[in-house]
Amino acid sequence: VELVESGGGLAAVGGSLNLSCLASGRPFSTYAMGWFRQAPGKEREFVAAVPWSGLSTYYADSVKGRFTISRDGAKNTVYLQMDSLKPEDTAVYYCAEGSSAQRMSHMDGLSSWGQGTQVTVSS
Repeated sequence: VELVESGGGLAAVGGSLNLSCLASGRPFSTYAMGWFRQAPGKEREFVAAVPWSGLSTYYADSVKGRFTISRDGAKNTVYLQMDSLKPEDTAVYYCAEGSSAQRMSHMDGLSSWGQGTQVTVSS
């Protein structure tokens, strides 16, 4: 499968960005999808995940209430709406697929990654 992220860029503190991840190469609907991020000098961390059904979502505590993950099966795309952005949200954001959204929230069961998109929140 190929995952291609887009939508990153520069945002002001308190602003919003909407990331997209287009999946191609095999059936989109059978895999959980997630977003992860890696800031300079830090390890990659979980941000959000959604199962193939789209009926539940998982979030890191640091983004809960500010970020929203969703998926559109017709467009083979998963989104991350990021609101109330903070400087500490600055990172490269990666899209990934996995076997289970719950496992993905523990950095487990991950099978494919996108190339990443830079998000910079400037104060």
